[in-house]
Amino acid sequence: MGQAQALVLQPFVLARKGTGVMIELADDPPEGSASGVVGSSTHEQEWESLIHQAAQGDQQALGAFYDATSPLVYGLALRILGNTATAEEVTLDVYTQVWRQAAVYNAQRGTPSAWLFMLTRSRAIDLMRSQAQEQKRMASLEVAETFTAVSTPEESSVAAEQRRLVQAAFAALTPEQREALELAYFSGLSQGDIAARLGLPLGTVKTRMRLGMMRLRELLRPLVE
Repeated sequence: MGQAQALVLQPFVLARKGTGVMIELADDPPEGSASGVVGSSTHEQEWESLIHQAAQGDQQALGAFYDATSPLVYGLALRILGNTATAEEVTLDVYTQVWRQAAVYNAQRGTPSAWLFMLTRSRAIDLMRSQAQEQKRMASLEVAETFTAVSTPEESSVAAEQRRLVQAAFAALTPEQREALELAYFSGLSQGDIAARLGLPLGTVKTRMRLGMMRLRELLRPLVE
């Protein structure tokens, strides 16, 4: 990955590390459960309803689904990967994929928890197979922190275009999501500080930031693939 591409990814890494986003570790799976992703029939029905609402573009439903199930996804990812940072990254990837694929979810082929287990396991295994690339990507991000200029007009033009696309992606967020992320990234405020400044519940701020980061990742995916 080039230095200009690393600049595009830097906000996401800093946002995850600098905003205090924490996901609680799920309890160990019940004996006899291979996945550790389990829910009562009532929960499964509620989650299925949230998936259908998310498929209609309801971001609040996605946020509610994330709040209800992310500890299970994170716990499974952590058991597979053994690393909190990569488990958090997988968790974010899984819910980005849920947002994109909610419309094709088929309850006849499995419960919501089984679907989440499949997505998490697939993403975690893919990440394990690309550990070398991940290390190179992180090294590029560290270099990007001291990167101040490009050496050729062509590289300068590419970097300028990428900055324009990042700005356009931020502009595509809802005003509430953009405000929360800008306070976190550009002002360096914690989620608690943002909640106090805006006079909002902490949970509301966390949801806005999660949905905003997932939306940015989706919009900027072509730049980093």
